[in-house]
Amino acid sequence: MKFWVGSYEIGINIADRARLERAVTDRFAARQGFALATLNMDHLDKLRRDSAFRAAYAAQDLVVADGNPIVWMSKLAGRPVDLMPGSDLVLPLARLCAEQGVPMALVGSTQDNLEKAAEVLRREAPGLEIPCCIAPPFGFDPAGEEARAILEQVAASGARFCFLALGAPKQEIFASLGREVAPGIGFASVGAGLDFLAGSQVRAPRWVRALALEWLWRLLSSPKRLAGRYARNFAILPGHVIRSLTRRQS
Repeated sequence: MKFWVGSYEIGINIADRARLERAVTDRFAARQGFALATLNMDHLDKLRRDSAFRAAYAAQDLVVADGNPIVWMSKLAGRPVDLMPGSDLVLPLARLCAEQGVPMALVGSTQDNLEKAAEVLRREAPGLEIPCCIAPPFGFDPAGEEARAILEQVAASGARFCFLALGAPKQEIFASLGREVAPGIGFASVGAGLDFLAGSQVRAPRWVRALALEWLWRLLSSPKRLAGRYARNFAILPGHVIRSLTRRQS
């Protein structure tokens, strides 16, 4: 499934969990790195306004659907994909790392949250190695010299996979730099996924997510921070729906 932001094309190239796990397993076996992004409406909004984010997305090897609007529009276009939020991928990918003997790093959030998340990951994925947890300072430039130093530290730790919990667009920009500086490492941008594990943020209950109302839960939980974001998301939604319908007809 492809989406357009002006003249820029963004494609979802992994349609379901089984394909994602095969792709990651193949990369691990070949000792090849990758960057995994989870496309949602907020990304589509940021992509139209941020050229650095567009460049970072062009460097993502694996892109999945994160958000029900993305899934619904894919169905409208006749190119269905499964819903795969980054938060839902954390434990499955951690277990895959444990099974394949792939050491993992955690980058983002706070040091306390990373350590708590690491405890949960080790408990839920027996045998998992996490040799490196790094929380960059406030104001961290994901494309600067400090980012390069962090990537070199991750590589020196022996980690071959890294969860990024920096938020968009920082985590995707950092991952794109990682493909250059540490090409043997796989990077997965998971937003608040590690904070949910650590317990510092509370995710919407499963029944709320089943009703596709996680966005409303988040809005009510943090209205000042998210009202503007969701207003922009809703503003661009009709145009993308029309393009999806047009793509189906063609």
